[in-house]
Amino acid sequence: MIDKEKVEAAVRLLLEGIGEDIHREGLVETPARIARMYEEIYGGMDEDAALHLSKTFQVDSHEMVLEKDITFYSTCEHHLMPFYGKAHVAYIPDGRVLGLSKLARTVETFARRLQIQEQLTVQIADALMEHLAPRGVMVMMEAEHMCMTMRGIKKPGSRTVSIATRGVFEGDMQLQNTFFQMIR
Repeated sequence: MIDKEKVEAAVRLLLEGIGEDIHREGLVETPARIARMYEEIYGGMDEDAALHLSKTFQVDSHEMVLEKDITFYSTCEHHLMPFYGKAHVAYIPDGRVLGLSKLARTVETFARRLQIQEQLTVQIADALMEHLAPRGVMVMMEAEHMCMTMRGIKKPGSRTVSIATRGVFEGDMQLQNTFFQMIR
């Protein structure tokens, strides 16, 4: 749960720390705006992915299910700057499939936290394995990190790619190649 009062006090201190006048017209309501925004962009901290992954349907198929190009936005826990991109999530059902929106909701649950991309990728894969129990899962995330674009090395357009494989995807290069062909 976001403590809005603490966030507002911290934003005031931050503004003063960078030399701003917190009583300036454009900044008077900024601490409250930031606190409300944090409730939205960090709302995944209070969510359990199991809630989204509990809505399943019986199937006889064991063919790959892929939801690709899931847009996500997250915040780097090292610099508190955004990173954003696309997630591609696949699984091989073992008798059950998810409702289509549930993969995107799972991505969003974990993305709306202070994160690093590598951890985000693994959390999605592990949640699917734990709550859906498919034969296997593969997650690939591609993201641009503002901490590399706006500061430091300043390389706009560079993208970080992270992959997590579980179950039958782990040792099956043909299955992984099918995944890569499907997302292109």
